[in-house]
Amino acid sequence: MTGLGPVAWPPAPIRTERLVLRESEARDRAAFIELFASPEVRTYLGGPRPRDELESVVPEVPGRRPGVFVIDLDGAMIGTVTLDRRDAERPGHLRPDAGEAELSYMFLPEAWGCGYATEACAAALGWFADALPGEPVVLCTQTANDRSMRLATKLGFTEVQRFEEWGAEQWFGVWSPVTPSG
Repeated sequence: MTGLGPVAWPPAPIRTERLVLRESEARDRAAFIELFASPEVRTYLGGPRPRDELESVVPEVPGRRPGVFVIDLDGAMIGTVTLDRRDAERPGHLRPDAGEAELSYMFLPEAWGCGYATEACAAALGWFADALPGEPVVLCTQTANDRSMRLATKLGFTEVQRFEEWGAEQWFGVWSPVTPSG
């Protein structure tokens, strides 16, 4: 989360009805490796990485940086939600100077289809809206990724544009926090 300004990190754990969004711990290492080695998880993210490579490069406490939330269900990591600045070199931006906050997520396949992604992403977006009021968040996903497209809609992202990147059509959308009036 380069350049987000005065955002305290890590925030206190965020509790939802079923989940806890928290900072990474050493006990999460195996789940991080599984996320990056999983062919299912990495289908639309450039493919799985070799497990032996991951075992040698993933730090003892992976994902410990501002913007990375571990999604915890009953004491075990089931995925991550990340808020980061979108790289200016990539296509898809709302403003000429780029650097928009971008939401991304990965969940272990056994957590799919239970509504955890919607619950966790909504909680992360709520935290972001409180931390940086009025700032939009962008999301980019392959149009072929039906699950991610449905999640973007459920979360309230609206399409801004489509473009070709990494040999596939990408959907680029924006989420704007609702500012109370009155």
